[in-house]
Amino acid sequence: MPEQPYEPEGAIAGTGMGGAMDLGASEAVSLEKTPGGPDGTGPADKPRSLWSDAWRDLRRNPVFILSALVILFLVFISLWPGAITSGSPLKCDLAKAQQGSGPGAPFGYNGQGCNVYTRTVYGARTSVTVGVLATLGVAVLGSVLGGLAGFFSGSWDSLLSRITDIFFAIPVVLGGLVLLSVVTSNTVWPVIGFMVLLGWPQISRIARGSVITAQQNDYVQAARALGASNSRLLLRHIAPNAVAPVIVVATIALGTYIALEATLSYLGVGLKPPSVSWGIDISAASPYVRNAPHALLWPSGALAVTVLAFIMLGDAVRDALDPKLR
Repeated sequence: MPEQPYEPEGAIAGTGMGGAMDLGASEAVSLEKTPGGPDGTGPADKPRSLWSDAWRDLRRNPVFILSALVILFLVFISLWPGAITSGSPLKCDLAKAQQGSGPGAPFGYNGQGCNVYTRTVYGARTSVTVGVLATLGVAVLGSVLGGLAGFFSGSWDSLLSRITDIFFAIPVVLGGLVLLSVVTSNTVWPVIGFMVLLGWPQISRIARGSVITAQQNDYVQAARALGASNSRLLLRHIAPNAVAPVIVVATIALGTYIALEATLSYLGVGLKPPSVSWGIDISAASPYVRNAPHALLWPSGALAVTVLAFIMLGDAVRDALDPKLR
């Protein structure tokens, strides 16, 4: 049988199922030059990391956008309260006690004749400061202790587990009443120190479990087999892949610490006058709730919105960083 000359117009390509299909010259050329994308329509995308995927999901999440805008506004008024109010939170006039809204006082006055609007704005500074610093302290201390316990295990892990059990057995509010009642300082540092003291065990357990899970991965075992030091394993291979659960829990806990500061201040063992705090204002307005409910509702509402914003932000971050929810 004579050989047939090759004709591009009659090129034949296999279908992968034992059949064949005719391709013209243009299709045959395009098939040879088809980019290597997964769908054959473009060049293959570079593999995205967990953080880039999380950021992409967060930008599309309306819950994250709304909570982030609220938090950014709170940070703004915490840094520059004078941008939206010109009064002083410590300036009070007893002649205006329990009065409703008026010029320069859209929220009215409390029982001491202080401007509720001004005190609510300045109270955000205390709440945000306490929440952020307490969260940073808890996250750093808990991550270091829990990460080391999970990495080295053995007696160090057993000792830390027993210590965390002891701290978990201490009721937070009762512990605050006992420890802070003997403190005479009128700054935020005793409250922050108390939150760090009782808050690190939760982060520690989460960090420990994340490190134990991460160091079982193949890339960690390969690095260990190649002679990587413990510090390199922890800092370069384990920590970046074990920090996501810590960030999620810390973000949610930030709102909890803000509420805890307000609770302790309400009970009289947290911040004390003349400090400006939502908890102090709520405590001072409680006896006058029938005659001047506005003095109680505005700081309570600001506290509720702030705590809700941080909890919503933490939920959004958790959904974005959890591969099981994708």
